[in-house]
Amino acid sequence: MSLISQNVGSKNRVKTREKETNEPTFMEGNKENEEGTESELVKLRAKKRKKEKQEQLEADEGREMKRLENFLFGSLYSPIEFGKNEEEKACDEAGDGSALFFVDRSANSLLSVYEDDMEFTERSDVEEETKQQKAVWVDDEEEKTTVNIATTNRLRKLRKEEDESLISGREYVARLRAQHAKLNRGTEWARLDFQSRNYNDESSDEENSIFTARGYEYVEGFDDILRTNEDLVVKSRTKLLPGLLEYSRLVDANAQDPSNGPINSVQFHRNAQLLLAAGLDRRLRFFQIDGKHNTKIQSIFIDDCPIRKASFLPDGSQVIIAGRRKFFYNFDLVKAKVDKIGPLVGREEKSLEVFEVSPDSSTIAFVGNEGYILLISSKTKELIGTLKMNGTARSLAFADNGQQLLSHGGDGQVYHWDLRTKMCIHKAVDEGCINGTALCTSPNGNFFAAGSDSGIVNVYNREEFLGGKRKPIKAIENLTTKVDFLKFNNDAQILAICSHMKKSSLKLIHVPSFTAFSNWPPANKSLHYPRCLDFSPGGGFMAVGNAAGKVLLYKLHHYNHA
Repeated sequence: MSLISQNVGSKNRVKTREKETNEPTFMEGNKENEEGTESELVKLRAKKRKKEKQEQLEADEGREMKRLENFLFGSLYSPIEFGKNEEEKACDEAGDGSALFFVDRSANSLLSVYEDDMEFTERSDVEEETKQQKAVWVDDEEEKTTVNIATTNRLRKLRKEEDESLISGREYVARLRAQHAKLNRGTEWARLDFQSRNYNDESSDEENSIFTARGYEYVEGFDDILRTNEDLVVKSRTKLLPGLLEYSRLVDANAQDPSNGPINSVQFHRNAQLLLAAGLDRRLRFFQIDGKHNTKIQSIFIDDCPIRKASFLPDGSQVIIAGRRKFFYNFDLVKAKVDKIGPLVGREEKSLEVFEVSPDSSTIAFVGNEGYILLISSKTKELIGTLKMNGTARSLAFADNGQQLLSHGGDGQVYHWDLRTKMCIHKAVDEGCINGTALCTSPNGNFFAAGSDSGIVNVYNREEFLGGKRKPIKAIENLTTKVDFLKFNNDAQILAICSHMKKSSLKLIHVPSFTAFSNWPPANKSLHYPRCLDFSPGGGFMAVGNAAGKVLLYKLHHYNHA
């Protein structure tokens, strides 16, 4: 019970005693009524004590709720105090009496900045001057500029005094920063310079703090785990097992805009989110791949060139578009501009439909007439050199980050070219091949695969092949018609082999064992006539373009990233 209630009770008791001594003799007969009155007073006092106790409980509960809200969401009900602990705050409050008194500001409605706001602004200014790093550039006009903060309603909150109006530009910037910090109170754990503190207790009553559990005080970078949404535990799935391939069919990549003709090219951008699809309907389409919606981003119509092949530059800045024409197109993704290149000076090629882009994005190699290979600079789009095979050139592949070029063609031989000297450094017969039709190299450059018109695909170790070994590691005989397309995935554990001449003629080969996955292609769903294929940079997606104008999209579950 409070002091006030005790004083009231004592005064009431004194008054009742005085009444008892001074009351006349004729009132003695009414003692029963007096006893009833005293019992009512006792009941009233009990109700009053119960009410005061209830109010105290509600006040304690309100303070506890505020403390929990501050702990979870930051200091919502008290201004930010930097550099002070709880004892110093208590001393300050007791010293200046701010905890015992308050000022009624309702008399003057024009005053918009209160004393606590002024103190917060002054502290913010001081801390900015002490903690702020040296600016890289300072605007000299800030000192010359003056801002009137009294005429604009939304700037009046920046005043420190009621009659203040003009301030300098530098002061205006400082007050805006202080106001922003006041309205957007940060939490300690969100600061990059936050350092965890050692704490021996399992629980803490301090707000807006994160403490390190016992035994982990000196573990470096423990808080970095909280700054990413990646999985904390990732299963080791580096090796792909042969036999069955885990995959699932997703929404078609071009479901929002199917092609009206066969798809001749599909390729993922280096960011694994953008996919291009091009075909004989003369349209180049871009889709954002997420496996659920696959939103169409853009479509470009090439009026005079049915597209036989389209390919990103490895740096992702341009797309090279070619067809059965003596010129080709270049689409700049940054400027969204299409440029027509050619015919090439001094050349009489009527078709530039077969080409490859070097991994360093510096060179584009086109298959020309009569065994010629044309080297084009990707920057200037001009002819920088030619290479000459003995037979006709049919397919190309780069190696060693664009420093070497492999070619395959009508004489059944595989050529290795050094692009620095423009010389042939090695030439050997592809075993059992009469007419080479397809060629590709693995991303790490250890393997290369060569396909022929008989359906045989030979896989070689490139170093052994250059050393004189002619025997392939494996001769894959899963196709019975001409091999038109070969592609390794990102880690060279899967080799896709494809033929245009037969339905569902697409096989996926497990490279370490060189055996075909038995559950591919899907038995109950036809791939139609597959024409092209690409794996996403992380290996998680596989896109297959077919002659029906669809781009089939599959998820490979072995890979965690697209």
